[in-house]
Amino acid sequence: MIGRAFHTMLPPKLSLPADEQNLLKLYRALADEDRHGLVAFAEFLHQRRRQAGDDSENKVPTAEPMDIPRPESETVIAAIRRLVATYPMLNRDELLHETSELMSAHVMQGRSANAVIDELEVVFRRKFESVESGRP
Repeated sequence: MIGRAFHTMLPPKLSLPADEQNLLKLYRALADEDRHGLVAFAEFLHQRRRQAGDDSENKVPTAEPMDIPRPESETVIAAIRRLVATYPMLNRDELLHETSELMSAHVMQGRSANAVIDELEVVFRRKFESVESGRP
């Protein structure tokens, strides 16, 4: 009787697809700080997907970068958002590979946010300069 009562108190077992089960298994095996990093990276990927779906066709890109100063304290995700807003004339898809690599270096390899943001600044500026000069 006690076994039955205990069994009915448990939540029903979830039936997740294999890839979600694997992700959950990996998440549970991580240390707390690594879990936070994984969640931050997932939020970055989600934000990138949301931004890709915004109405970019309706935006008129400017020829000059916007003057958006870098805050004293900034996360890598916030820096990417700021740089995308600073350089609206740049094609996000062309920056995807480098920004994803840098975000991964921060989240998965533990590179400091300031070092990654410094490098992101260089990547965006270099891409802007190449667009301005007509180079690919």
